[in-house]
Amino acid sequence: MSSTWLPRFGAICAILLGLSLGGPGLVEAFTGETAATSFVIGIGTALGTPALTVLYLHHGAAGGRFGLVAYAVNVVGLGLFAGVAFSLNIVLFFLEPTIAGRLLQGPPRVAFLIATAVFVAGTVLFAVSMARSRMFPRPAVYGYGVALPLLAVLAPLPDGPLTSAVHVAAAASLIWLALSVLPRRAAVIP
Repeated sequence: MSSTWLPRFGAICAILLGLSLGGPGLVEAFTGETAATSFVIGIGTALGTPALTVLYLHHGAAGGRFGLVAYAVNVVGLGLFAGVAFSLNIVLFFLEPTIAGRLLQGPPRVAFLIATAVFVAGTVLFAVSMARSRMFPRPAVYGYGVALPLLAVLAPLPDGPLTSAVHVAAAASLIWLALSVLPRRAAVIP
């Protein structure tokens, strides 16, 4: 296995994660949330951890201790929020609204709020770490630090033009970051 396998895998996961957010977000701007778009978003969350890991590995040394803590908080928050996104998009989407509303009362609501808070805090910290390292395109880092937390905060709201725009902005940021860390094959010189 080559030394570029993990960075390439993580970058491809980040690109696919971006597409799983941006594609449905773009479609939902015209159709509203559908079973297909909800499914794609819910399943796409599984790609977050390898995507985040490759971003950390790209700037780990430059990020220092702060970068390590930011990564740790972001990866835990991402794991928690991936569960929230999966639940909202794969489970609750298919339930009657009154049943889904009852399920989101009490402990599940508290768990969703805590998961969202940890994800938002981790994402902002990690964006600051990436910005401080100066190893990524600044607009992509700012997009990551703003659009992804907004996605989490807006997740429980009905889909509309704002949520669609945030999905597309988050997708563009993730894809741009992924392309900036995607290993290039060295040219073969005869």
